[in-house]
Amino acid sequence: MQLPREYILRFVVVLTSLIIVVRLFQLQIVDDSYKAYAENNALRKMVQYPPRGEIYDRNGLFLAQSKEAYDLMVIPRDLKPFDTVAFCSVVGVTREELVEGLAKARSYSSRRPSVLFKQLSKETKLKFEEYGFPGMYTQFRTIRSYPYKTAGNILGYVGEVNADHIREDNYYKSGDYIGLAGIERAYETVLRGNKGVKMELVDVHGMPKGAYADGLYDTIAVPGTSIVSTIDARLQLLAEELMEGKIGSVLAIEPATGEILVMVSSPTYNPDKLIGRDRSKNYRELATDPRKPMFNRAVMAAYPPGSTFKIATGLIGLQEGVLTPSQTYPCSNGYHFGNLHLGCHSHASPLDLSFAIQTSCNAYFCYVYRNILENRRYGDVKKGFDAWRKHVLSFGFGRKLESDFIGERNGNIPSREYYDRMYNGRWNSLTTLSLAIGQGEIGVSPLQLANFVATVANRGYYYIPHIVKRIDGKDSIDVRFRQKQYTDIDPKYFDIFAEAMWKGVHVGGTSMRAMVPGLDICGKTGTAENGQGADHSTFAAFAPKDHPKIAISVYVEHGGFGASIALPIASLLIEQYLTDTITRPAEVEYVKNKRINYPQYAK
Repeated sequence: MQLPREYILRFVVVLTSLIIVVRLFQLQIVDDSYKAYAENNALRKMVQYPPRGEIYDRNGLFLAQSKEAYDLMVIPRDLKPFDTVAFCSVVGVTREELVEGLAKARSYSSRRPSVLFKQLSKETKLKFEEYGFPGMYTQFRTIRSYPYKTAGNILGYVGEVNADHIREDNYYKSGDYIGLAGIERAYETVLRGNKGVKMELVDVHGMPKGAYADGLYDTIAVPGTSIVSTIDARLQLLAEELMEGKIGSVLAIEPATGEILVMVSSPTYNPDKLIGRDRSKNYRELATDPRKPMFNRAVMAAYPPGSTFKIATGLIGLQEGVLTPSQTYPCSNGYHFGNLHLGCHSHASPLDLSFAIQTSCNAYFCYVYRNILENRRYGDVKKGFDAWRKHVLSFGFGRKLESDFIGERNGNIPSREYYDRMYNGRWNSLTTLSLAIGQGEIGVSPLQLANFVATVANRGYYYIPHIVKRIDGKDSIDVRFRQKQYTDIDPKYFDIFAEAMWKGVHVGGTSMRAMVPGLDICGKTGTAENGQGADHSTFAAFAPKDHPKIAISVYVEHGGFGASIALPIASLLIEQYLTDTITRPAEVEYVKNKRINYPQYAK
């Protein structure tokens, strides 16, 4: 029996209505996600930024920490009319800054969130959320905090990534932060941690309504790994205080490990200047300062080492067999040969090797240098020069030491080819004589000088200088920092110079001002000639003489004689490090009150 068409149509209508009702029930009652989408119409993907790993000094003091901050985000499409006066008051910006920021956000995207204002404090964030400005929200970030306000050039700074960073490493996205200098840059992948993601439902006003799918699709941010540096924060602070009003560098190393105890580039800067809302303005001021506080002289500058280099000349002379410790040479206020005159200060003459180191005699080492180059077994001055240069390079001069500090420069130890080009192949030992006393074309960094002193302290070897002691509490630094790097000088010769440097401080010589009762300080002054003004003052030292714990190099541009300013700075730092006190307050005041005029750096 066939049903009437009327019944069939009624059945179709009822069935269709039932399907619609069931589907609506499923969408609105059974499936909460659809309900949420219908009510909120927005799913916000929020990056969870991890705090950067903390940086400690060697004694467990904080050098860099992470503190809570918030970026103010905006989605232009979701903006509603709001009280701009109240907004500016809460956030602490001008109306012009607000207008500019919103225009920039709209030009980027009307639908995607972008940063409107960076690094708000927690207090500002809470005030902002009380108002509930539609289309805006805050996103958790962290910024650096520097409890000791020191070691700006060591720690470096953190800033926003650029297009090159994003292209080179897909970890980074626009708005991310990255280490841009110092330890922050060298150990970026250790310190940065791993980002997480939070999926959040928001209403039509942009206000959060809870986690999407109960957090099923969220991932947790993994904090960065902490680092223990080799730096002694209190010694670093003292060194920076002593270098105020001076341009130059202080670098101290523990000879037994190669760990850098102090690295000062003066003038330095307070690392707090490169965090927070004023970072851009402060960066411009630092970058345009003619004294270049952001230029790390400790590893980037190349200076003539002056008389501290005489130690290298003497060691090479002994190794080459053209010098014995008892050999004497005359000095009549300098070295004289034909029309050539290289001056020296007054002292007893003739003199042997030890006394030449104690008194820093120029003439003595000119004789030694000529004997090295004119050694008969080479039969050619240029071959003798090649031998001299090979020894010099073995000390770590003229090349990068391969430390873990970014920005290290080679310095310069001139080659035979350089002089061939300069003099059309016509040159001899007299042409390059100033190299004997650390002048001429030689350029070394304070790091290389300190490493050289550590090499003498160790009697012929060094460990590659490094700035990180431990990572995440584990003794896990690169194996190359644990390997001895030997010079090609026989270790037996180094004791001669350690003894001579000790006598220069304790018996008689140019370094006597460095003496501290009870401390076996060994030192060598240097006065580096400077064609642009007063001579540079430098001093190299280590202590104690046996089983040394610290090797130090101080370099003060235009400081005059080595004993005048570089020496007392080094001596005070050695005393502080070895005894945890200073017994010469008058010396401290002298150094702090010493201000050097640098007209070439005037603004």
